Amino acid sequence: MRSIRAAATGAVMLSLALAASACGGGSSTGGGSNDSPKELTYWASNQGASIEIDKKVLQPELDKFEKQTGIKVKLEVVPWSDLLNRILTATTSGQGPDVLNIGNTWSASLQATGALLPWDAKTFDAIGGKDRFVDSALGSTGAEGQDPAAVPLYSMAYALYYNKQMFADAGIDGPPATWDELVAAGKKLTKDGKWGIGMEGSNPSENVHHAFVFAEQHGADFFTSDGRADFANEGAVTAVKQYVDLMAKDKIIAPGNAEYAQNQSVSDFAKGRTGMLLWQSASANLTSQGMSEDAYGIAPVPVRSGSPGPGKQVNSMVAGINLAVFNNTDNLDGATAFVKFMTSDTEQKILNTAYGSIPPVKAAQQDTAFNSPANAVLKDTLATSAAALPQVPEESQFETAVGTAVKNLFADAAAGREVTTASVKAALTKAQQQMPTK
Repeated sequence: MRSIRAAATGAVMLSLALAASACGGGSSTGGGSNDSPKELTYWASNQGASIEIDKKVLQPELDKFEKQTGIKVKLEVVPWSDLLNRILTATTSGQGPDVLNIGNTWSASLQATGALLPWDAKTFDAIGGKDRFVDSALGSTGAEGQDPAAVPLYSMAYALYYNKQMFADAGIDGPPATWDELVAAGKKLTKDGKWGIGMEGSNPSENVHHAFVFAEQHGADFFTSDGRADFANEGAVTAVKQYVDLMAKDKIIAPGNAEYAQNQSVSDFAKGRTGMLLWQSASANLTSQGMSEDAYGIAPVPVRSGSPGPGKQVNSMVAGINLAVFNNTDNLDGATAFVKFMTSDTEQKILNTAYGSIPPVKAAQQDTAFNSPANAVLKDTLATSAAALPQVPEESQFETAVGTAVKNLFADAAAGREVTTASVKAALTKAQQQMPTK
């Protein structure tokens, strides 16, 4: 579980990292070297149901890379609860891996530290060219007008997963298309110790992703057009309250979900404890936990009403994982070769199939392996109704501040404390006060 202390620490550490980069820290070697050409360290994010599953997926591919290049890759799979703080520590100390996974929403924040290799036209050419990647994935690789700080590795989108048998038993004809329909279905499903839908209430990143989508649907943003934090505007407050009310008011989320932060909601869905799940590209995770693909359906995340309904028809943030290289790597050529390998058409098919994600590489995405009904929903969402989180230097601070505010609101709901418009506004105002002033 990610604690409030850890989340707050992340915001503080990011401020320190930004200050360090302004003073020349974070990339002290000025673009890396090739002093250790026969080895690389790689921090991979936890994408599967467990770290051990990730190792089983990745190690054969790393062995393949070593056989091709003679470069040994030392792998560490880092849990999501630790990843951002580990990366921020590395940017300030200069002691990090050669290559690492970053959540694509963090791209602009980590770019601002100066600790990551910029991917200019020449560097992209070394891995086959920028035009190999789909535009939606490239849109979450750094601040507009700057060379990307990372390269897309896995593309994901949120979708609504629903248990077919539980829906049938409750007399629900099909997946809900609006939030009112979702609440109505959730109330029918919530009985006999089972619940309508699961959430990760103690996970700041998950909270922010959903709050962002709800806000977009209400026509609201968390930042002004000139990049200033604006967390407590009417639309954002309404959006966050609507999200938390799924537990507080509608009571279709179990109070215990307020403590969830490590994929427990996925496990609950796989075991038939909940009838619905909002998750990023969950199919492979569900399969690894023993749930048959025939047992669940997948549909777009609901909208407010109708199609497209009022506000914006945004069903997901542009989710995904990017691959970055530390500027002070001591195997720059090897790191570049590794990125080229991991984003090759062949590896993109292997890795994204294993994780149930969508390749951000155009050629791989067109492969028949990604033409399943589930992938069709995800690809359509990414192409037509997903929006990138704000690509501003303060983005990761936004995630920890607002995500933790929503976490605290879920804790209030779980404890039976009333969640009001005023309490939501107060929580978001406090979160905004934690942001640096421009």
